[in-house]
Amino acid sequence: MGFTIGGSRGTREFRSGARRRGRTSECTAVAEYTGLWGWDVVPGARAAAPARDCSCGDAHCAAPGAHPLDFAPTVKAGATLDEVTEAWGEYPGAAVLLPVGRSFDVIEVSAEAGRRALVRLERMGLPLGPVIETPDGRAQFFVAPGAAAELPQLLYRMGWDDADLDLRALGHGCYLTAPPSDRAGLGQAGWLRPPALDSAGGPPQARLLLGTLAYICHRFRR
Repeated sequence: MGFTIGGSRGTREFRSGARRRGRTSECTAVAEYTGLWGWDVVPGARAAAPARDCSCGDAHCAAPGAHPLDFAPTVKAGATLDEVTEAWGEYPGAAVLLPVGRSFDVIEVSAEAGRRALVRLERMGLPLGPVIETPDGRAQFFVAPGAAAELPQLLYRMGWDDADLDLRALGHGCYLTAPPSDRAGLGQAGWLRPPALDSAGGPPQARLLLGTLAYICHRFRR
């Protein structure tokens, strides 16, 4: 196995160091997410390369390094840096996960399609929320909650329901690995479009972006 988050002497020593370092890394990022952008955050498992063993300790983990830690509490929107540091100190080395379906849903496409769509959407002057790029080549567009449930009907109305699109929506029960955390031992997640005060708390309706995203995905399929 790789590493575990537990109660050994080595982990306790790491925890002490993690608290000191955390204020300048994960804790600072989490406090920004909770305090500035108004998002809940959950401590998540990590995976160690090259074997990508999950820190949860389950040798048969179905989502190594990409799921919440058991019994880890949600750090609620509005938490301060001191509150985040205290909570995160109990889970040293945890990944920063954002629960989907509360403040936002997500439309996910390939990273290359996402970059091209983002340029087109910005030129069109359409409202945009944050966009994450994952280390396994995906672009995740933040949209208003409810998009995952509405996606089939939206695609039908736009005439894209029969198209073979590399596009899906993520809703309640899903989690995003947020920068600067590593996802599944593959590398760090990053921002294609970082959060901003005018959009993080109120991402756009999916219907405003979906036509462009579907069109770009369709061109890539062809």
